[in-house]
Amino acid sequence: MMNFDDLNISDEIKKAIVEMGFEKATPIQKKAIPIGLKGMDITAQAQTGSGKTLAFSIPILQKIFVPDRSPQAIILCPTRELCIQVAGEIEKLAKHIKKLKVLAVYGGQSIGKQTRVLKKGVHIVVGTPGRVIDHIQRKNLDLIGVESVVLDEADEMLDMGFREDIETILKNTPHQRQTLLFSATIPRQIRRIAENYQKNPKFIKIGSNKKTIPKITQYSFKTNPKYKFDDLCNLFEAYDVKSALIFCNTKKGVDFVFKNLKKNDYSSDALHGDMTQKIRDKVMNKFRNGNVRFLVATDVAARGLDISNLDVVVNYDVPQNFDDYTHRIGRTARAGNAGFAFTLVTSRDSNLFDNIKKQSKVRIIEKDIPSDDEIDMLKSKVILERVKNSIKNDDLDKYKKLIKNSSSKTFSSDDIASALLKMMREN
Repeated sequence: MMNFDDLNISDEIKKAIVEMGFEKATPIQKKAIPIGLKGMDITAQAQTGSGKTLAFSIPILQKIFVPDRSPQAIILCPTRELCIQVAGEIEKLAKHIKKLKVLAVYGGQSIGKQTRVLKKGVHIVVGTPGRVIDHIQRKNLDLIGVESVVLDEADEMLDMGFREDIETILKNTPHQRQTLLFSATIPRQIRRIAENYQKNPKFIKIGSNKKTIPKITQYSFKTNPKYKFDDLCNLFEAYDVKSALIFCNTKKGVDFVFKNLKKNDYSSDALHGDMTQKIRDKVMNKFRNGNVRFLVATDVAARGLDISNLDVVVNYDVPQNFDDYTHRIGRTARAGNAGFAFTLVTSRDSNLFDNIKKQSKVRIIEKDIPSDDEIDMLKSKVILERVKNSIKNDDLDKYKKLIKNSSSKTFSSDDIASALLKMMREN
C-alpha cells in the first residue's frame, strides 16, 4: 500500500494529510495520484466513499501557482451538497498553503456573494454546472488560465441533464489542460466525453464496494400494496429502527409516506426535487443533526448526500435498476460502520427486483414481514445483541458485583437478568 510520505508533493500538503488522519492511500488514490502528478488525463471508475476527492485534489494543489489569483482548476459536481463537501476537503488539504483560495459556487446561494469572492481572486472553483455557466455568461468567471478540470460523479451529472453545460464549460477551458473524470459507472455518454475532451486518458477501475457491500445486511420483504405502509412501520418496530433514509420513486410517493409517518407520530420530513434549495438544505440539516429521525426522499433529491452514522436505508419502492439500488443502500455503512438495507417488494415489482438480485454479488436475504409475536421476539434479540456487545467492550466489574451480591437461593442470576430484560422491554 502506498504511503503518502512517499509521494513527490510539498511538505505543506503532506502535513495537512497527516492532520486529516490519513496514513495509507486507498486503491483509487494509489493508482490515480502518481498519474495525476505527471499531468496525464484520467478516466476513473470509482464509487462514492472510495477516497477520490484526495485522488484528484493532491495533483491539483501540487501545481497551483499561488501568486496568480485567477482560476487554475475547476471541479464540476452534480449537487450543491457535493460541492460543499469537496470544497471543504480541498480547504483542509490546502490548510498550510498560504493565501490559496477555494470557492464553491452553486444555485440557492446569493450569486452576488459568489461574484464578489470571484472578483477578489480564486485559485480553485468547485461548482455545479448550471451555476458555473451562469458565472461564465455574466463575465464573472474566466477559465482561460485553467490547467485542471475535474468531472466528479460524471454519471450523476449526465443523469441530471447537465451534458450540454459540461461540454460548454470544457469548450471554455484551454485545450492544453489536464482533464480528470471520475464516475461510478462508465456508460456510453461518459466514453464519448472522454473521447472528445481527453488526451490519451489512463483508465483506472476500482472494484465497486457497492456491489460487494460486505457490511450492509440486505433484506427484502414481500408485501401487499394495501398494507405496504403498515408493513414499513412493523419493520421499524421489529428491528428497533431509530433513524432511516426512506426512498420512493416519485414525489407523490414521498408525500404519501411522509404524511402517514407524521400521522403515526414518527419524527419525519420529506425531500424531493420540487423543493427550493433553501428548504432542502434546512431539511437535510435537521436530519443530520438528529432533529428529524426519518427522511423520505426521491433519488434525484438525495443525489450527493453524505450522511454519517446512518444505520438503515429503506427502499419503500423498488428502484428502477441495480445502479440506483447500490446508490441508495450505499448511503449507509459509511466509514467502516455496519448498516441495514430493507426493500419492500410487491408482486408488480418482482421482475424488477429479480434483475437487481441477479446483479448483486451479495445475497439479498428474503424475509417475511414479522408478526406481532415475532416483533416481540426480535425486539428482545436486539436488546440481547446490545448486551453481548457491552459484555465484549465495557467494564462491567462493579455491575457483576451487584448481581452477585443480589443473587440468592430465591433469585438466581438468570432470574435477575430475565427481570432486567423485561423492564427494558416495557419501558
